[in-house]
Amino acid sequence: MTLNIYLTFNGDCAEAFGFYKSVFGGDFSVRQTFGEGPAEMGVAEADADKIMHISLPVGANVLMGSDALASQGGGVSVGNNFSISYAPPSREETERLFAALSDGGFVKMELQDTFWGAYFGMCTDKFGVNWMLNHETA
Repeated sequence: MTLNIYLTFNGDCAEAFGFYKSVFGGDFSVRQTFGEGPAEMGVAEADADKIMHISLPVGANVLMGSDALASQGGGVSVGNNFSISYAPPSREETERLFAALSDGGFVKMELQDTFWGAYFGMCTDKFGVNWMLNHETA
């Protein structure tokens, strides 16, 4: 099992990940802006160049991140600017883990099939830790 850290930024994700790349080396395995996402996301033109998702392999792990869009109610501060990301091996295991982790906490995004080919959801557990579960279906 591999748990990866997912960082969230207030608009400077590209700059931060440029820094991490200079420190750790390697190449981004994914770098996608909000402007490259589906039109139905309704992203403001001013936010089109902000990072929707970026991944930088670091050893056997992956450092991931995105920008929180203020225009869509997002915003981060120290303490809520990271999540633990896990890729369960099956849809059923994803549902089991999500139910257990969100019990006593709250659901930020219900489990759902996504445009990137995953069964994905976000929750915060009863201890205030943010989780992302991402089962690849494609």
